[in-house]
Amino acid sequence: MARLEGRVAVISGAARGQGRSHAVNLAAAGASIIALDICADLAGNTYPLSRPEDLEETVRLVEKEGVPAWSAVVDVRERSAVWGALEDGVAALGGLDIVVANAGIAPLGKGQTIQSWSDTIDTDLVGVFNVVQASLPHLSDGGSVIATGSLAAQLGSSTKQGPGGSAYSFAKQVVAHYVNDLSIQLAKRSIRVNAVHPTNVDTDMLHNEGMYRIFRPDLESPTREDAERSFGAMQAMPVPYISPQDVSNLVVFLASDESRFITGSQLRVDAGGYVKAKPWQG
Repeated sequence: MARLEGRVAVISGAARGQGRSHAVNLAAAGASIIALDICADLAGNTYPLSRPEDLEETVRLVEKEGVPAWSAVVDVRERSAVWGALEDGVAALGGLDIVVANAGIAPLGKGQTIQSWSDTIDTDLVGVFNVVQASLPHLSDGGSVIATGSLAAQLGSSTKQGPGGSAYSFAKQVVAHYVNDLSIQLAKRSIRVNAVHPTNVDTDMLHNEGMYRIFRPDLESPTREDAERSFGAMQAMPVPYISPQDVSNLVVFLASDESRFITGSQLRVDAGGYVKAKPWQG
């Protein structure tokens, strides 16, 4: 029997990157998938977001694993839209056991405005609230809630990277606090609530001009090759970034019964980035 056979998972930001990887890996473990994504750009973001065809490809990859998929183009910033999509998805697939609140943006570099602050807070923080809160009326006892955090946020607030970068750090830190406190409220139903905190991940959020400028402020127009020379500074291990699969491995574990007594945890997939930056305080 597959680890997650008979269960239903919802993933936000599922059209590409980490979200697609989580959807496909949960499906490979036997879970049916509710896939949500905005599939459009945001005015305050500084790089292109997913498109409807990206979400369609995620559905195709999920169904290739032999499980059903239900998808919706939905903006996680919009509470009523998220609640409606969850109700429809649960009705279509028959329940809900796993929540992966993953949708996020990180507008950095040139082009940031105060709208970058608003869109980031509304996506990375309010979007997590909306997805999780919309799921709670449907979530089965013994279920699992997983939120995507960030190593960068765990390392502290960044006020030097413009409104988008500052909002990103703030949002992810509050998500960590939210996971901590919500886990207590849901413990009596044996529902686990945890956060995963990746370092640099090989996705479009990392590979864009704004991010390249953060890592190579010494260059006017840094290329990916230029930035990759500096990406490794985040990690203790000698890698520039991890893959979405590395994060999905942890997500599947947290979704499964193997993690049935792990809750309220902040779990890093960071190649030693945190311990490199933060001295031991025993």
